[in-house]
Amino acid sequence: MEKAYLILQDGTTFEGERIGDAGNAVGELVFTTGMVGYTETLTDPSYAGQIVLQTFPLIGNYGLAPEDFEGKTAARGYVVRECCSEPSNFRARMTLNEFLCARHIPGIAGVDTREITRLIRKHGVMNAVISSTPKVDLEAVRAYRVTGVVPSVSCAKNTIYKPEGKFTHTVVLVDYGAKENIVRNLTRRGCRVIRVPENTTAEEILALSPDGVMLSNGPGDPTENTAAIAELKKLIGKVPVFGICLGHQLAALAMGGKTVKLPFGHRGGNQPVREVGGARTYITSQNHGYAVVSSTLQGVGRELYVNANDGSCEGMEYPGKRCFTVQFHPEACGGPHDTEFLFDRFIAMMGGENHAEG
Repeated sequence: MEKAYLILQDGTTFEGERIGDAGNAVGELVFTTGMVGYTETLTDPSYAGQIVLQTFPLIGNYGLAPEDFEGKTAARGYVVRECCSEPSNFRARMTLNEFLCARHIPGIAGVDTREITRLIRKHGVMNAVISSTPKVDLEAVRAYRVTGVVPSVSCAKNTIYKPEGKFTHTVVLVDYGAKENIVRNLTRRGCRVIRVPENTTAEEILALSPDGVMLSNGPGDPTENTAAIAELKKLIGKVPVFGICLGHQLAALAMGGKTVKLPFGHRGGNQPVREVGGARTYITSQNHGYAVVSSTLQGVGRELYVNANDGSCEGMEYPGKRCFTVQFHPEACGGPHDTEFLFDRFIAMMGGENHAEG
């Protein structure tokens, strides 16, 4: 096997074996704690601009199947302890290494992912490079920034998805890097989904006569998306809105709130979320590096959920605006299904007369 090196921005170097594409990759190094779901991780557009490290030691053991892909592959690199070369699963169509090579993603295996995770937890998210040589330009690594990523993962044109079973509502899904399971959760509940690009205006969305609008997940710093925020200011309050992940953050910014970058974010399928004013704690799937500062929305919104580990905001609702949003992924795939009921809440919020299918 060819040698490869993972070099952090402070010069800390880990030697391992090359997997995936032969090129070098610079990105923001983040870790995800999922024990399963590496296929969904690798095809989650929210990882745009990042090198993803899996904390679970064995990755690739059940191969990859295209029907499990969640969206555009946007990760810049991949780090694992052990890469399984002979997966055991009747559904597998390719190995992990074949997937990485086909999508030109450089990777490294055979490194101590526990130690690297501890470093990130201690010092916060940092940039890194996967390289064929231990000698790299650390200034260039430190200078890297995840910018302009939402347009790169959004769809190029409107796409319509037909409902399963009886037609109930028309939902416009604003695609900031949407996962396919959002579409599946809506169509399964009888919704006709119109998926639109991230730069679609409020006027264009309302012209589609939706019963509700879904704001999707997506990558990067939410404050960069100034045009999208401006459109949401015009949209929220005119039609029921449900936001997930980046959609949650953009809605908060549109309502006058602020966001903050977390030290190392929340990524994985085991994040505990507590209901504010209630007795329930849900286990959720998450993938984000920024959080809404709920105190900046006092008098405008009400906090619904908080992270049980660090107390950060996990959900908001805006009384009188028919809008609620969550930081976690109720459509989790792979991950727990504890909060899928939020899609039912969205359906109920749309209510009223259904629009004719067309």
